[in-house]
Amino acid sequence: MHGNTFPLPPAGVIIPAGGTGSRFGHAQPKQFLELEGLPILVWTCQAFFALAAIRVVVVAAPADFLQHTTDLLHAHLPAQHAERLRITVGGATRQDSVRFSLLQLDPEIELVLVHDAARPLVDSATILRCLEGAACHGAVIAAVPVKDTLKRVDAGGAITATIDRTHLWRAQTPQAARRHLLERAFAEAERASFVGTDEASLLEAAGLPVRVVTGSECNGKITHPEDLRIAATLAAKEKTMKIGHGFDAHRLVVGRPLILGGVTIDHDLGLDGHSDADVVVHALVDALLGALGAGDIGRHFPDTDPQYKGIDSLLLLNQVCDLAKQQGFRLGNADMTIVCQRPKLAPHLAAMANNLARCCKVEPAAINIKATTTEKMGYTGRGEGIAAHAVVLLRSNHERE
Repeated sequence: MHGNTFPLPPAGVIIPAGGTGSRFGHAQPKQFLELEGLPILVWTCQAFFALAAIRVVVVAAPADFLQHTTDLLHAHLPAQHAERLRITVGGATRQDSVRFSLLQLDPEIELVLVHDAARPLVDSATILRCLEGAACHGAVIAAVPVKDTLKRVDAGGAITATIDRTHLWRAQTPQAARRHLLERAFAEAERASFVGTDEASLLEAAGLPVRVVTGSECNGKITHPEDLRIAATLAAKEKTMKIGHGFDAHRLVVGRPLILGGVTIDHDLGLDGHSDADVVVHALVDALLGALGAGDIGRHFPDTDPQYKGIDSLLLLNQVCDLAKQQGFRLGNADMTIVCQRPKLAPHLAAMANNLARCCKVEPAAINIKATTTEKMGYTGRGEGIAAHAVVLLRSNHERE
């Protein structure tokens, strides 16, 4: 369902953080412990503030830690998120915390997500699947299929049965629903004195259908100390990505070949420069160097050095890719735009992507190249030159595929 074309209704998030984490065995609630330098609760809130569809985030805090929660979140979250953040006192149970938090949502909020404070590594794609699922079907939860063989065991530790896991899923959060459905489920639970383990169980008890959308194996809950160690490893990997932007432009002149992305294109003009003046490769090189924090193409390959006179720019790209490898990084993907009034470049884009992918040792699909004009405006529109932009994502060589 991800990639919907309809606008999402206004959405709010409730993060029940009222527990004291007694099972964790720490003096303070686990949501305040640090994960890669940031409190777990901050990681969790940041995941939702990153999405414009989320209008408000309500955090239900332990009564004894209300001020601490307020100070912590305002200290670590950017100021622009302050108007989207509300902090309230949680209840004795998760169910109470969510029920109290529903009262904090503005009337226009139509979709409500509930997410565990101790699931800090939820990703945007999972959140969006929950939003879209609730908008389409009324109520959904993030979940993953059970992979392990399940055994029923008696009090003495003996296996009594093997459980068929074919239709079994492990529930996660977010759990999302149309607001009126969630409010109805809470009202029914209160009338029946029913206490559920999660929002889905309340909806089910009220006779309301709930679907699953695919969650993530990384979206684990921190319950025991070993869970925090696993989360720290995953969080560290999330931080081993680097982004870079590159730009280059060259003048079109008579008597030079037109080379773009390593492809020689038949045209009456070519790009002027010390090397082959391949603006596409130069933009990519600059983006890679930028991601590495290693300056720009002029620092590494100065136009005053005769060894680079007329050089094939793909050779420069090879050297920069080697530099990235030495620093422990590889290209994840690149998105590029060539600004050129003429000639038409569409027939050559695939060959360019193949050349760049070969140098970067990635699949051609990891290199996206687009061509556009400026409708005859500016130096590119007048045919005086060609420009290129590139954005790259570098990943750690230690990151699992």
